[in-house]
Amino acid sequence: MRQVRKSAVGWAVALALTAAGLTPASPAAAQPTIDWHPCAADDSAECGSLSLPVDWARPRGERFDLALARRVAKPATREGTLVFGPGGPGDSGVDRVVDGSSRFSADLRRRFDIVSFDPRGTGGSHPVVCSRALLAQQPQLIADQAQFDATLAGNALLRADCRARTGSLYDHVDTISAARDLDAIRAALGERQLTFHGSSYGTLLGEQYAELFPHRVRAMVLEAAVDHSVGTRAFLDTQAVTSQDAFDEFVAWCDRSTACALHGRDLPAVWEGLRARAEAGTLTDPKRPGVVLTPFELSRLTHREFYDTWRWPGLAEWLEGMEAGTTTVRGTGPSAGDAVAAYPFAVFCQDWSLPVRDYREYDGHLRRMARLAPDLRYPTAVFALATCLGTPTPVANPQHRLRVRTDVPLLIAGTLHDPASGYNWATNVARQLGRHGVLLTYQGWGHGSYTTSPCVERAVDAYLLDQVVPARGTTCPAVDPDV
Repeated sequence: MRQVRKSAVGWAVALALTAAGLTPASPAAAQPTIDWHPCAADDSAECGSLSLPVDWARPRGERFDLALARRVAKPATREGTLVFGPGGPGDSGVDRVVDGSSRFSADLRRRFDIVSFDPRGTGGSHPVVCSRALLAQQPQLIADQAQFDATLAGNALLRADCRARTGSLYDHVDTISAARDLDAIRAALGERQLTFHGSSYGTLLGEQYAELFPHRVRAMVLEAAVDHSVGTRAFLDTQAVTSQDAFDEFVAWCDRSTACALHGRDLPAVWEGLRARAEAGTLTDPKRPGVVLTPFELSRLTHREFYDTWRWPGLAEWLEGMEAGTTTVRGTGPSAGDAVAAYPFAVFCQDWSLPVRDYREYDGHLRRMARLAPDLRYPTAVFALATCLGTPTPVANPQHRLRVRTDVPLLIAGTLHDPASGYNWATNVARQLGRHGVLLTYQGWGHGSYTTSPCVERAVDAYLLDQVVPARGTTCPAVDPDV
């Protein structure tokens, strides 16, 4: 470990804007402030809002209110503020803080105020809203050229609908804009430099902040890092490899653990049978009687359970129940009563350019991914590809190799068997950062590592609290899921 020297340094536009609640900017150029007050859901936390420009290129134009929350350290031990960047895209940082900041250690909570926020276009920060009916029409998988063309047309209708219902903010929910919001938060908090912990999609926010404001970074953790340098093929391939690795690790656990309901069985064969029934349209979800699972939904719901090892026993029971055709839990399912729904995924299509010319190219991607991931062959990346088809280019925040020149190295906390932000992304981000980044490897499983591994927690805390950077090549051992 070494100590780093602290840096010295179709709807009417009028209707859309009214529905959006956007207001002209004040001509005053005063430093923005946050009006904190006790949160309604838990008055031990404080909530507030910060007025920010919709378009940072027009700082005196329309504005929106960014929602924030914080838990304050005791004055006797307080040293500053730690800002948490939520993942998703679409996770609520406000909820994370109000529901308790237990994801951070007692040491961090004692010495730092814990602050987070709902990124622009999500949660309480002027969410993107769209027609629920149009959202429901988005295909999970595209079967032929006719459906490919229909998806392009449907996506265009959806974009127009979301823009009309949301207002002009719809075109400015990209993460570059959010990074400028983050610097406004830093300034409003009175912090000369930013101490930041980003998780999953929140790491893209951190990476881009570090590019824009390198000398304002005091310390920055990128947990489960996103690699924003990959094009369409590399994006799909890295996600396929990551998903298959997660499936293989789950199979290996089931083979060795009696906590697995399918222990002693040929799990890949069980899975193949379930997938064949999904392809035939005869596979029903034991948790939702009568709900037929598509091949994509089977993969998506299974993949989601790989995020935390404590979910693995329940996943095995769910797969066993599907195989047997039993019903375990009666669910109510989502309500279809509302005409509109929040659409936090809108940011993704402004952050990623994933062009596909036609169905032939799309099908080629699916076939290649099936070779890379023969079991979990439909990762969520497939849906992202269809969702963003036809997005006008150039997108607001296209992929590029990182260009970070911070005064202190960023700490990348990567998990060897992360099912979503693969280790292949963590190592590639580390290569792009060079001497401006250090990779800390957790040799276990799950999406993220700080709350899983005491070893990772100690290393991250030392870095955030005292800017002690782990030696290059530092690893933390896996935590046995059955212990």
